[in-house]
Amino acid sequence: MLKINTKAPNFILPSTSKENYSLKDSIGKFVVIYFYPKDDTPGCTIETNDFNKLLSKFKKLDCEIYGISKDNLKSHDKFRDKYKVKFDLLADEEIKVLKKYKVWGKKKFMGREFMGIIRTTILIDKKSKIIKIWDNVRVKDHAKEVLETLKGIIKQ
Repeated sequence: MLKINTKAPNFILPSTSKENYSLKDSIGKFVVIYFYPKDDTPGCTIETNDFNKLLSKFKKLDCEIYGISKDNLKSHDKFRDKYKVKFDLLADEEIKVLKKYKVWGKKKFMGREFMGIIRTTILIDKKSKIIKIWDNVRVKDHAKEVLETLKGIIKQ
């Protein structure tokens, strides 16, 4: 598991912006990275839409948001267009970043075990340090909780 107050592992992934995104590009800003299982599924849609609705509030706090799954860019583009997502989705088809961030693991669903993405959100400060980790996220009101946590950190 990644630890709070350690440097977030850098990565470069293809983005729905049509350019590769590197975590280094965001030094000087807060960053929310949320890892989600699959485009256009119920929980992932709620989570993405909630972050999208709060995007302007995150931006006012100098914070960028990125969603990462193992779906390809074509799938991400359809998902983004369907729900008018205003931030970039990143494609980790090779599962390298998912493994680096320790969010690829055993999951159970309806009595079946399989490898998949463990829904996780990571809040990173302006110097690329991890300041908060949410694992096994429940999507209801999660984006709001992340926003309130960021506000609390900024006030300190």
